[in-house]
Amino acid sequence: MNAAHPYRLMQYSLQTVDPDLAALIDAEGQRQNESLELIASENFTSAAVLECLGSPLTNKYAEGLPGRRYYGGTEIVDDIERLAQKRALAAFGLDASGWAVNVQPYSGSTANAAVYLGLLQPHDRIMGLDLPSGGHLTHGFMTTKRRVSGTSVYYESIPYQVGADGLIDYDAMERMALIVKPKLIICGYSAYSRDLDYARFRAVADKVGAYLMCDMAHFNGFVAAGLLANPFEYADVVTTTTHKTMRGPRAGIIFMRSALAQRINDAVFPGLQGGPHMNQIAAVATQLLQVAGPAYKEYMAAVQQNARALAAALIDRDFEVVTGGTDNHIILLNVRKWGLSGAQAEVALEHCNVSVNKNTIAGDTSALNPSGIRIGLPAMTTRGMKPADMEWVAGVIERALRYGCTIAQRSLESFRAECEWSKELEELKAEVKGRCAGMFPVAGTDELRR
Repeated sequence: MNAAHPYRLMQYSLQTVDPDLAALIDAEGQRQNESLELIASENFTSAAVLECLGSPLTNKYAEGLPGRRYYGGTEIVDDIERLAQKRALAAFGLDASGWAVNVQPYSGSTANAAVYLGLLQPHDRIMGLDLPSGGHLTHGFMTTKRRVSGTSVYYESIPYQVGADGLIDYDAMERMALIVKPKLIICGYSAYSRDLDYARFRAVADKVGAYLMCDMAHFNGFVAAGLLANPFEYADVVTTTTHKTMRGPRAGIIFMRSALAQRINDAVFPGLQGGPHMNQIAAVATQLLQVAGPAYKEYMAAVQQNARALAAALIDRDFEVVTGGTDNHIILLNVRKWGLSGAQAEVALEHCNVSVNKNTIAGDTSALNPSGIRIGLPAMTTRGMKPADMEWVAGVIERALRYGCTIAQRSLESFRAECEWSKELEELKAEVKGRCAGMFPVAGTDELRR
């Protein structure tokens, strides 16, 4: 490689400039293509989104909002951001006279932090779904030993929980709210498989004078497609990521009632962030165009159908599905009944190219050694799987975990080593690789790697 002229280095491909990194990226692409991707927060995005992320927009700095930037040369990126804002409102059927939207958050966690900064004072009380009950870290998780989430460091977090049936205990939530009188109530989840009663949340928020925020990061696609209840009818603020069921880039969006717009916009910038990632905002814009179309709504219906079919197939195989089924894309399995921990189940499945994540369920005290695994269907639905394929998926999970049961008494390190040498898991891995890469390849894998 001749780098005599400084500009020449800018023209070479990654393969030429950094073959080691290029090889790792190729390897990850191959791993994805040959794996049964069942992580509920993951999906496969489009070539259009990837094109935006790798575009010249990466070069542009644009602190501030469209028309009110701190930098020159922003007339084009202003139009891009306005387009993303317009499409965000349209995708969820919102009127610009009553709702505002900020598309600059770098992630869902940043979006949530901006809402807190904009609406709360330090040590104000908040109520969100407890992490072991299916909530998210940013909703204020803490233990008796430490404040785990930054949210619980800066604000006083009082969680509500699910009952013995795995469903949110709305009566207990209301009783607690009437006692502690939170400034903000958060509805939304990371590992909960049922729809939410927004009217009940709104009624409780009104009784105690609280803002109501919905974090729809996991289920935004179902809301856009009209397959789950609509939080916009009740919430003051709605936050979301854009990469899970929405199938876009990794980013965040905040929707807010117009009266709250200045406070929350100021919290995003200059409160928390610097310049927005314009390549990311463009990618969000093009994905929102897809979300508003009929093909996306068909996709979300297929995700829901696949999740319900897999839940039923797992129940038929004597697995304990928390809440007995699912309304969305999430299936939460309690594997303690099989003598396994969630961590062991994750390891056994990983050794046959099945990606899930260990997950807490109600009553767990350790996120590293929980009782459950979380399964999601957005990614494999994107790759073309249908309800009829869920019998095979359930069978793969069953075979892997039945093998895991035979070595469950070992430490996690020893359990992992046994899985490495398992001929049974190796044969299952070969089956998974062949079926996933052969019948359900990641769209454009070869082209994108080139």
